[in-house]
Amino acid sequence: MHDHFKGKSALEHLADARVRTAKETGACHGIEAPGHLMAGADAAKETALITTIVWLVLESFPATEGMRMLMLCLGFIGWLVWKIGRSALLAWGRLDKLHRVIAEEKKEIDTNREQEREELTEMYRARGFSGKLLDDVIDVLMADDNRLLEVMLDEELGLRLESFEHPLKQAFGCGVGVFGAAILLWIGLLLGHTIGLVIAGLVVIYAASWMSSKLERNARIPAIVWNMAIFVLGTGSTWFLTRILR
Repeated sequence: MHDHFKGKSALEHLADARVRTAKETGACHGIEAPGHLMAGADAAKETALITTIVWLVLESFPATEGMRMLMLCLGFIGWLVWKIGRSALLAWGRLDKLHRVIAEEKKEIDTNREQEREELTEMYRARGFSGKLLDDVIDVLMADDNRLLEVMLDEELGLRLESFEHPLKQAFGCGVGVFGAAILLWIGLLLGHTIGLVIAGLVVIYAASWMSSKLERNARIPAIVWNMAIFVLGTGSTWFLTRILR
């Protein structure tokens, strides 16, 4: 076997490349689903939980209602900046990894063309191509380096370049999620105090969970029920502890 395959067959090399790429292009410094809509939905759920917990804690301190709301507002500003910045950094990290993978694949194309041809042959033979048609397809792909790079990224590494959104777009989606959730939570707080805040939080959790399950094509009812249950458990635990420690 050629050193490029490290003692493995072309098919084994392709399988290893898929696994390696999945690890290389994963989120760094934490896990966050890519995409501005998913970022917004996740940020909305986190905002609902954190805001409700912070308010329950603030209620246990001897302060005026206006002071509590001011502290909550200041905390929200910091939370908004943190979520937008973190979302952008995670997206930049994924893009940096993607660029590194592309550069490595381009180098392989430039220095190991015969092995790349062998990999292409195995991939298209597995698709049902054979004989002269297979040779013609491989010749056409090998004749254009840009097209070859695109095919190898897609077929060998399983990368879909269009799935990597710009970091600013992802950060914007996250910011909209935080801001939209905060507006609903403030309305609930102003109209119904703590009970209104909790109800608004449940509404945010419901809407964000519904969106997330729709985007991921998961079962909606279990996703919504579990997320709402976690919200109730988290906020309920905080309420119970603050009453004990008062």
